[in-house]
Amino acid sequence: MSKRLNISTGVKWEDIVGYSRAVRVGNRIIVSGTTSIVNGEIEGKGDYYIQTKTILSKIEKVLNEAGSKLGDVVRTRIYVKDISKWENVGRAHGEYFGKIKPASSMIGIASLVDPEMLVEIEAEAVTDQD
Repeated sequence: MSKRLNISTGVKWEDIVGYSRAVRVGNRIIVSGTTSIVNGEIEGKGDYYIQTKTILSKIEKVLNEAGSKLGDVVRTRIYVKDISKWENVGRAHGEYFGKIKPASSMIGIASLVDPEMLVEIEAEAVTDQD
């Protein structure tokens, strides 16, 4: 079995809930559901587009820390509180992945942990680096 690398961002919830921001095993990196919290505050309150861009920027950063990049992403899962706002979310996603074109799902949901969170995104990447 390949070596496992757990990547933490140091937020208190990782220890309370028992998860890692991302896990790398071999050439596969799986990024946990990510929201737009930056320095303890929700970035882009009320704005689906800004929250999505913030999330994707955070995902890019953790992928880089894992030795990967956005171009290695093969799947995203996008959870949206108000699916009628899909175009704002999709536009931001397209700005990051328009040329990469990973498999993707966008799912309308009833709520997230904080009522001001509008979007949560998971990502999976496969890199050619072991």
